[in-house]
Amino acid sequence: MDSEKVVRAMARWWQTVSQEDGDSRNPITYDLLQENQSKTSKTRQYVAAMIICLGAVAAGTALSWTSPVFPQISAGNESSFNSTTGGISNSTSNENDIRLTDSQKTLVGSMLPFGALFGALPSGYIADRIGRRYTAMVMDIPFILAWITLSFANSVGWLYLGRFLIGIATGSFCVVAPMYISEIAETSIRGSLGTLFQLLLTIGILFIYVVGALVSWKTLSLLCLIIPILLLVGLFIVPETPVYLLKNGKRSEANRALKWLWGDYCNTSNAIQAIQNDLDQTGVDASVKDLFSNRASRNGMVISVLLMVFQQFSGINAVIFFMNEIFESSSTLNPNVCTIVVGVVQVIMTLASSLLIEKAGRKILLIFSSTIMTVCLAMLGAYNTINRHTDLSQSIGWLPLLCIVLFIVSFSVGYGPIPWMMMGELFMPDVKGIAVSLSVMMNWVCVSLVTWLFGVLNAGGADVPFWFFSAWMGVATAYVAIALQETKGKSASQIQSWLSGR
Repeated sequence: MDSEKVVRAMARWWQTVSQEDGDSRNPITYDLLQENQSKTSKTRQYVAAMIICLGAVAAGTALSWTSPVFPQISAGNESSFNSTTGGISNSTSNENDIRLTDSQKTLVGSMLPFGALFGALPSGYIADRIGRRYTAMVMDIPFILAWITLSFANSVGWLYLGRFLIGIATGSFCVVAPMYISEIAETSIRGSLGTLFQLLLTIGILFIYVVGALVSWKTLSLLCLIIPILLLVGLFIVPETPVYLLKNGKRSEANRALKWLWGDYCNTSNAIQAIQNDLDQTGVDASVKDLFSNRASRNGMVISVLLMVFQQFSGINAVIFFMNEIFESSSTLNPNVCTIVVGVVQVIMTLASSLLIEKAGRKILLIFSSTIMTVCLAMLGAYNTINRHTDLSQSIGWLPLLCIVLFIVSFSVGYGPIPWMMMGELFMPDVKGIAVSLSVMMNWVCVSLVTWLFGVLNAGGADVPFWFFSAWMGVATAYVAIALQETKGKSASQIQSWLSGR
């Protein structure tokens, strides 16, 4: 402890001497200042981001839960999970008293996006009122209640309730987590931290694919309950964001939060002043009218919404839904094994994106992502067109598997994580809550719309949806190439200057 006190005293002495000598170097700065003049601690920023993104893990488990569960509780399927053999047996168990018809399965599946709309819309407003951290705590409660409900459900009504509750929590964390991360991260790692949301989402999906193949659906639901409990515990450890604290006049608390996040020995005075300058320019919380009347906010909103639209109109959900059927017809591999393999690929490539994003940049990864997806979707469309009219497709049965793997790879490095990350950096604090809520709500509207459209288009032929989504990705490539500027390494003020046309 004595040596630590000596180090602290020397640091304070050097700070005083530097200020007297007119030395402008500062150990830590916010966006407007140069970070590379000093060495700061980034460990706790990653820790805080990982904790808040446990909500993304929980969301991933919620999104993919139906994949292993529906085969166990479908009407006409009298088999049950055998805990001894780790497989499906023909004996009936109390766990499998629930039997769902096709229409009931559709309703159970649709409860999540429906609940997500209710969760996303008010979350930005709540986050501006009580803080990002406390909003995450409040919205973690529906996660816990949902998994308890699903674990002990004995009728389809409880499944509806559980999926609706889990949708509320999922939609809310899609708003709160990107807001929190964008307000705690230094400029140099803002992109990497921003991609953690999608990375941990894919880890949650993979967890369901692997564990769901080994245990019964009620046991799976109980295991999923562990994640939101860990999240709630972790939220008591991390601080509120400095931006929110300063916005509400809590300067000393903001200083302590910065010390916790950026290192005990950092000089936070310039960082605090830079944040305050940005807040002074924006003023009080803005309304929806202010969001669209300000040019920078309006342009940011257009970009954020379009990136969300392009993300969903890549057909990612349609490809996932169609994946098992393609694997069954085009491969000798077990569809469950193929699903796990695709899940692993998705996690690995999303991780690669988090490493590449601060090197390659947002724009180049988005263009790469949409270009490869355009080609892959077109090839899937061509394969299904050939399959409808000739038997030639039998000789190229490997093509769909190749296309799906490349599609997942390209989605995971670009349109998977980047729209979520950019959503947090396009807006100033006064409009961020409203803007992020509207962007996330639009994402979930598109999820529902694409799911419905896939069924309609597929009725016209298995090739039609893929041609449709391929055309959308072509539009996305052109839009990003023409209209989007790189935001890598840019401060909040620099991004706002670009959006306002200065």
